[in-house]
Amino acid sequence: MPFSLTIEKEFAQNSERVKSVDQHPTEPWILVSLYSGTLCIWNYQSQTMEKSFKVTESPVRSAKFIARENWIVTAADDKYIRIYNYDTMEKIKEYEAHTDYIRSVAVHPTLPYLLSCSDDKVIKLWDWEKDWSCTQILEGHSHYVMQVAFNPKDTNTFASASLDGTIKIWNIGSPKAEFTLDGHSNGVNCIDYFSCGDKPYLLSGSDDSTAKVWDIETKSCVQTLEGHEHNVTAVCVHAELPIIITVSEDGNIHIWNATTFRLENKLNYGLERVWAIGQLKGSNKVAFGFDKGTIVVKMNGSHTWDSVDLQA
Repeated sequence: MPFSLTIEKEFAQNSERVKSVDQHPTEPWILVSLYSGTLCIWNYQSQTMEKSFKVTESPVRSAKFIARENWIVTAADDKYIRIYNYDTMEKIKEYEAHTDYIRSVAVHPTLPYLLSCSDDKVIKLWDWEKDWSCTQILEGHSHYVMQVAFNPKDTNTFASASLDGTIKIWNIGSPKAEFTLDGHSNGVNCIDYFSCGDKPYLLSGSDDSTAKVWDIETKSCVQTLEGHEHNVTAVCVHAELPIIITVSEDGNIHIWNATTFRLENKLNYGLERVWAIGQLKGSNKVAFGFDKGTIVVKMNGSHTWDSVDLQA
């Protein structure tokens, strides 16, 4: 059966530079954090803003829903992590988490854990059932740590991407990295776990303008995705469709076949550099954050590749 991918723009909103986007698992909400220090929740169904408020004067580089607690967690260049109740907008907690800019946070899928990483080269694990105490400090990278991500298939492990050019795989409770993936010729900005059959893979994006696909079991790079003309800033594997999505400071969104790794299409919405991707398991929607705003697209398709029909 042929694969026909349709890509339809569902929501577009101009703003200042977007640093992160996240989708709510049950509400039609997209959480957008801005370089200006503002946080917005947009309803992509009604095309309206649900909430907007100033978190800090510094860039908020990462913001995530913790839907099971009705919370939003934010991380900013002022070194603080802040947690808000998104119904009441009450600030639940605020604490200085790192000694330099915080690049990324990741929420554990089931346990009360938050990972954070920073330009201080350190990764920290926080337990919100212990009043957000730091239960683990992980060191090993020699440059800024840009992103952390839990492994959805083995939630005791997680990965980190660093400007030292490496990706490290860690276990919760273990002080040293389990192993290091080394192959990019420049800093690594972003990572995403995915599976092909039962086999675990990791996707990474780098300042060397490429994305790489890593076989976690053999600890080797199995594919390099070339085509961007600038730093790759965010990567993801679509939760429902056999496609890999990479975005870059070149302003382009690249859509790759996740089986053959062929570049299937490029999108450009004219909003300058692309900084962030937000998507959700079970959803066909993908959100993108740019220098000049946010776009949500709906992607539909069947499961073998043939042609791509774009309605972007």
